[in-house]
Amino acid sequence: MNGDTSTSDSDSLDRYSRQIRFTGIGREGQERLRQARVLLIGCGALGTVLADTLVRAGVGKLRIVDRDFVDLSNLQRQVLFDEEDVAQHLPKAVVAATRLSRINSQVVLEPHVADVDWRSIRDYVQDVDLILDGTDNFETRFLVNDVSLETNIPWVYAGVVGSHGQTMAIFPGQSACLRCVIESPPDPGASETCDTAGVIAPAIHMVTSLQAATALKILSGQQQLVQSQLTIVDVWEGTLRQMNLAGLRERGECPACGPQQRRDWLNGGQTSQTTVLCGRNSVQISPAEPVSLSLEELAKVLSPLGDVTRNPFLLRFTATGGTLQMTVFRDGRAIIQGTEEIPVARGFYARYIGG
Repeated sequence: MNGDTSTSDSDSLDRYSRQIRFTGIGREGQERLRQARVLLIGCGALGTVLADTLVRAGVGKLRIVDRDFVDLSNLQRQVLFDEEDVAQHLPKAVVAATRLSRINSQVVLEPHVADVDWRSIRDYVQDVDLILDGTDNFETRFLVNDVSLETNIPWVYAGVVGSHGQTMAIFPGQSACLRCVIESPPDPGASETCDTAGVIAPAIHMVTSLQAATALKILSGQQQLVQSQLTIVDVWEGTLRQMNLAGLRERGECPACGPQQRRDWLNGGQTSQTTVLCGRNSVQISPAEPVSLSLEELAKVLSPLGDVTRNPFLLRFTATGGTLQMTVFRDGRAIIQGTEEIPVARGFYARYIGG
């Protein structure tokens, strides 16, 4: 979707007049925003708020990549979607781009209905100035971290579950990266997700406000104002903590940005394996490395969310009102029955198992 260039310069400036009057941005900063190109990976709760904010702020180009379709449960917090989108089973990236084009026709919007993996991510980061994290799983985040280090493109990490969330900016070669803080993703089933622990919209808006403010600083030429820190908030408890990450990279212990310079996810070595099972209308998902999964604990987490049965070897789960059935084994491997679409299966796995 191409931006509309017919609007006069005076009209363009008038649109952003209140933003230009803010001394932190001004006319020069606004022009930098107009020239900026951003990649947004994930257009769910985080991504829709980020996209809305950046398009209204006047970023030049926004590339949106998302693998999912609009679901009724999204409407509580994903601000660009409505009930009609649910009824039509529309892809999130396409709906978002359509809505955003009505908000600001000057912005070039490039939606992609796709699953970002190690094979495709290099194509998506071409010609962008910043990567924004709107994802819901650590596998993709570690992949983004790798490609950021490889291409020297900064990115802003964020994650929200329940009432709490966190965010940090990563500047390759200058600041700590994600693996400096979290060396490896949590094992499948070991971390909360929005589907297992829930999530409230104020937490989304709080974290994305911080994330978007960081993006505006970077894109308007004020990168020096971004602190090397991890910000952690809980809107229900009313708390905010900031962990100083300065000097963490200099320790040289990180496998990604330290002397080893490993790109485990970008090279495909740590990516979960997916296989369409012929004639079974199913997709098998295997973790990159075998894990020891507690089916007993997983059953406790999933039982309130749907039908769960298990034996000593496996667990079967069907979400309430859903059509997909997931069979999970103790080594973290899962078979998603009811689809042959790998992005759908991976999204279902990430939603209920994590990773």
